[in-house]
This record gives sequence, structure tokens and C-alpha cells, in this order.
Amino acid sequence: MKSCFALLFLGLMLSFLSCHQAQNNDSFANTAATGLKSASSAFSFIDSSKIREAKAFCRQQKLDTMIAFFVDMRIHPGKNRFFVYQFTTNEILHTGLCCHGMGSQSSATTPVFSNEKDSYCTSVGKYKLGARAYSHWGINIHYKMHGLDSTNTNAFSRIVVLHSYQQVPGHEIYPTPLPLGWSQGCPVISNELMTKLDGLLKNRKMPVMLWIYK
Repeated sequence: MKSCFALLFLGLMLSFLSCHQAQNNDSFANTAATGLKSASSAFSFIDSSKIREAKAFCRQQKLDTMIAFFVDMRIHPGKNRFFVYQFTTNEILHTGLCCHGMGSQSSATTPVFSNEKDSYCTSVGKYKLGARAYSHWGINIHYKMHGLDSTNTNAFSRIVVLHSYQQVPGHEIYPTPLPLGWSQGCPVISNELMTKLDGLLKNRKMPVMLWIYK
């Protein structure tokens, strides 16, 4: 009788340990899957080569190495093309629509880029976000933009700034593009996204990079 109870007890213990190990394996698998999802979601929005280049650039220029902003002008203007990337976790924190400049021969779907004064065009390149100041548009806040490449050296003198506009939707509108005329060269975003960016920017110790590319 005692041996029967001993065998029964041993069987229960083995069953418990097997179940516990399976739960641990499931937990590990879920964690790994979450990590892969975060990584793949970032790389699906931003090329991995651009992320590596941005990280090295931020270190070299003594910019913030926690977050950076990417604007991919190859994406249709009715889709999210403004991305807030977090280096430490390889995650996209926020996305949103972004207007391009109305100048030159730009159309609602196809921007033309220029660094010339009074061109009203978007300038590609890397920027350092500067002082927080009052804006007449959107949530009444803008951030100065200092061009760091040969393609955007006139940004500050052109008064190209990061700001919002109340008419920009907080969601994708594809296949409809954003109307041409809401930007004279500034990256103009929704009030909702600007509120989130302001929360990230206003207390940072290091300037944040914004990179507009095509």
C-alpha cells in the first residue's frame, strides 16, 4: 500500500514539474516573439541601414541617442510617414501623417525638394531640433530646425520648423493625399502627434535628430 502511495506521489510531482517547465517555455517563447515583433515592426518602417547611420550620426554630433524622428518622403502623403524611433528598444513609438512643401512643381502626391530660400519646398537631410517656441498654428508650439547637411543648410533662415496644423488628420487617409498648401517647407503634422512629440522633446537634455529623406 505504501509503495502505491509513493508511486502516486511521484507521478503527481513529475506531472507538476513537466507542466511548470512547459509554462516557462511558453513564457520564454512569448517574450522572444514580442522582441522579434518589436524589431521587425521597426525595420518594416525604417531601413535598418538608416537606423545604423542615424545612431552613429547622433553619437558623432552629440545628439540624443535614445530617440530620433524619421520622415520618409517616398511614402504616399495619405499614409503615415513620420516615425518616432527609440534606439534602446528598437521600437517605433509613434507614427503620423506629414505634409511636404508646396513649392516649385510639387504636387499633392509628389514633392519637389529644394534648399533655396523662398522655394517653399521641403529640404531633405538631417536636422537638429532646437528651441521650443510659440507657433500660430496647431497646438501653438513649434521647434526650431537646424540643417546639418548640404541639402538643408538654409532651413533655419527659411524659418523651417516642426509644427502642427489642426486640419491634418490623426489617422491615415490613403488613397487620398494631404492637400498641397499646408506647408511652405515645414514638416507639418497633426495636433495629436505634435502633443506626443512635445511631451518627448521639452524635457530632453540632448537635441533630437529629425531626418527627412527620399
